[in-house]
Amino acid sequence: MAPSSELPPPATSSLGLRMRSGVMDSETSVRRRIAEGDTWSADAGTQAQSDLGTRDEPRARGVQTTSEEVQEDRTRRLRDRLGLVPRDGQSKVRDEAAEAFMVIFETFLQRFEGDQGSDEWGARVYMRQLAQLRSDEGATVYVDFGHVMAHDERAAQALVENYLRLEPYMARAAARARAKAGGGSGDVTVSVHGLPAQQRIRELRSDRIGQLSGVSGTVTRTSEVRPELVSGVFRCAECAAEVGPVEQQFQYTEPGVCDNPVCQNRTVWTLVVERSKFADWQRIRVQESASEIPAGSMPRTLDVIVRGDLVERVKPGDRAQFTGSLVAIPDGGAGLAPAVAAQTGRGDARELAFRLAFVACHASAAGSDDELGRDAMLAKMTRAEREELAAMGAGGARTYAQLVASLAPTVFGHEEVKRGLLLQMLGGVHKRTREGMRLRGDINVCVVGDPGTAKSQFLKYVAGFLPRAVFTSGKASSAAGLTASVVKDDETGEFTIEAGALMLADHGVCCIDEFDKMDIVDQVAIHEAMEQQTISIAKAGIHATLNARCSILAAANPVGGRYDRRLTLRQNVAMSAPIMSRFDLFFVVLDDASETSDYNTARHIVSVHQLRDAAVTPPFGPAALRRFVRFARAIQPTLREDAARLLWQSYRNLRQDDAGTGRSAYRITVRQLESLIRLSEALARAHCADIITPDHVREAVRLLRRSIVHVEMDDIEVQADAEDTMDATSALEAVDEPEPSRAVNIKRDDFERIRAMLALHLHEASTRSEDDEGVRREDLVEWYLSQREDALADEEAFAREDQHARMVIKYMSTVEGCVIALRTTADEEEAEHARGPLLMLHPNFSISS
Repeated sequence: MAPSSELPPPATSSLGLRMRSGVMDSETSVRRRIAEGDTWSADAGTQAQSDLGTRDEPRARGVQTTSEEVQEDRTRRLRDRLGLVPRDGQSKVRDEAAEAFMVIFETFLQRFEGDQGSDEWGARVYMRQLAQLRSDEGATVYVDFGHVMAHDERAAQALVENYLRLEPYMARAAARARAKAGGGSGDVTVSVHGLPAQQRIRELRSDRIGQLSGVSGTVTRTSEVRPELVSGVFRCAECAAEVGPVEQQFQYTEPGVCDNPVCQNRTVWTLVVERSKFADWQRIRVQESASEIPAGSMPRTLDVIVRGDLVERVKPGDRAQFTGSLVAIPDGGAGLAPAVAAQTGRGDARELAFRLAFVACHASAAGSDDELGRDAMLAKMTRAEREELAAMGAGGARTYAQLVASLAPTVFGHEEVKRGLLLQMLGGVHKRTREGMRLRGDINVCVVGDPGTAKSQFLKYVAGFLPRAVFTSGKASSAAGLTASVVKDDETGEFTIEAGALMLADHGVCCIDEFDKMDIVDQVAIHEAMEQQTISIAKAGIHATLNARCSILAAANPVGGRYDRRLTLRQNVAMSAPIMSRFDLFFVVLDDASETSDYNTARHIVSVHQLRDAAVTPPFGPAALRRFVRFARAIQPTLREDAARLLWQSYRNLRQDDAGTGRSAYRITVRQLESLIRLSEALARAHCADIITPDHVREAVRLLRRSIVHVEMDDIEVQADAEDTMDATSALEAVDEPEPSRAVNIKRDDFERIRAMLALHLHEASTRSEDDEGVRREDLVEWYLSQREDALADEEAFAREDQHARMVIKYMSTVEGCVIALRTTADEEEAEHARGPLLMLHPNFSISS
């Protein structure tokens, strides 16, 4: 049969690894099959053996037909023309350098010594691993790259540069060492980890194909575990001969031609499943970390392929590290753009479009620092860092103030907000009951305030300070984007879970700006994540519960643009009561005009723009502050008996105060008691204390009252003149010596009651009178006192109520403008001086307000 002239050359990777492609001509097939010495199966190759005999023994002579003699002669002449030798005398191509590395690697596995063990292997850690494979029913040995570097530096360098070339030889060396260790027989996968450097996803290029590399990122999507065909045995559909095994190269690869010289089948094959080799396979979508994304760029993603024992090691939301090799695979995904093709001389087209993927030999999720103890945390630090940390922890209360001053140093003031942010980063202690119920230790904080009060600056600082933090905007985020979404894979058509912002911030902080701009439906979607710290998904046949163990730092603007002191916090913020109860701390930041504070703020901002980093000198730098936060989160403080008793009493007092006023934005519930516990634990961590003391509880109660109760019961500050504290006769005597005005605070409830009664009386007086003469101030005060006479117990209460009524009248006239003082004629000046001016309610004032 004449050889075909339309065959493409075999594809070759950058390391010279031959990849099967296309259809081979008959001459090349005969050369390969005769040289490899494959034997025919009993049922398929009987006729061929009877015609040609074996390659080691001549065909048994007998009665033959003319066609048999012609076929034998044709095969003999083809063998002679190709220069093939019998099977026992053939010379195969050998990779001597790779075989030399195999010997070095096998010696390394057998002789390297690490930690001393109590078994027969002593300090030979890898022989112990290989011996345990039989009992563990595993097939993977985990090798530290640092150990290879210590054993043979040149071999380690060769492993990095030629990983794909040396990978099968490493597996053969591990299998031989396993047999010597008594770990059974079978294939062994070598998992290399501990590379000294990690590559960014954006830095991976085609020049690193085939090299050993490490890459890290955030897992956003994982596929289900499926079997992958590693090497397949195929049966010819024409002559029933079995061909193989055929190694698969990232796509379904069939034999080029049938082994039977009289068949020459190239197209019709059947996979022999029972004789083929399969392995577990999973694809992981990894996205580069937010801190690695350049400004104005979209995040890059990379498909990571894991096999065998590495499947199900990571899940969406994990910060994972992978070790393996970059490969180029054909880009045959559905829905992609038409591939680039090259036209050959015969008019055939070959696929030239490839995409990069990462085949991992090791995968591990970056654990949280909370899982490490203090000793393990200190062991990872240098001596200078440990000494600095010890000095910081020995400061006590002074250290707490210095930590607050070191937080967001470019933002002037807002000490209470900085205290709350520090406690949020330190967090409370996560607990789990015997029933498996999880009690969260993360602290949620919400900052509400006027525009221009550095709310977004706090969020940006926290997002850049912590290693695991995600920044998003409430207006531009949906419920699925915050929690998780079910998406359809473009290539397989299967539904998979893609992580949202809360999952990506697992063991960190999710910063949500413009929280009040979120739709109510989107706010409801994070109810479960804020309290139970889980996300439940029931879509497209997928039922799963995912982890969202993160704190939430939210920033919101008031409803009217600026915070209205006359309204409660609930009325100022467009949030539902369930969402508000899930925040541990609320901070209201107001933009009040003050000569001193305005001057200091302006001077600080100008200095930052002028001197930049030299303008601020925090007690601790960012690196030292990060180390302290990591160390403090490893402390597990416990409650002392007196501190627990103070918590009970504080919660009882909060409940009584809440029930007495009846104007709280949301009721004080058990969630606020748990908030007190978490804040106390965070304060103990800030002081590096193992025991929670009553001082920690008192500070926690103060912060809670400051952030919630104080805002709800915000007093009204009014200016009281001297005449407001005297009667009319005393005011006439002191007219020549006026006293300066002073500020007096009136409780919100008292102010609202007095204001409503006075406005109602002025409204009724204007409706009864036809000429709208108004009401004298003294007459208005006397009317109010007569209405409150039964509620006043003594003269002191009477004098205080009289003073408050006069100050509220002045506040309504000068500040709010809802009460108008009518101008009088000269004849009425004397009467006005004695009974006060005529007061009238503004025509546009609404009684319901």
